[in-house]
Amino acid sequence: MEIYNQPVMKWFLSCCIFFFLLSCSDSSVIDRPKNLIPKDEMAEILAEMALNEQAFIANPKGNVESGTRFILKKHSIKAQDFSESYKYYSITKKMTGILDESMQIIKDKDPAAEAYIEKKLKTGTNLPPLER
Repeated sequence: MEIYNQPVMKWFLSCCIFFFLLSCSDSSVIDRPKNLIPKDEMAEILAEMALNEQAFIANPKGNVESGTRFILKKHSIKAQDFSESYKYYSITKKMTGILDESMQIIKDKDPAAEAYIEKKLKTGTNLPPLER
């Protein structure tokens, strides 16, 4: 099949390539929150929240929400700032390092937890902690 109108085909091909490249751009870019929580403090908060959740599992009559509010108040952080920081770190793929640090904080607070965590990691998949 012979192409009769090559300039039109070149224009069409150029447009297709342009739209392909445009669609490959990172559309999930997020602006840095105004009150971004530092990584080390975020790790501490997540470690305390994990311990709070485990306490709730041990005592179902407890209230997880009040524990979470207490943790945020203790660190002088608003819930919205925590949510925005969590979202920012998740989208920018920095959450895995923060979760590893929070896991280390838990291990340092309770050495018996280290054996439990290692056992759970061995029985799980090879996915990072955030994706399990």
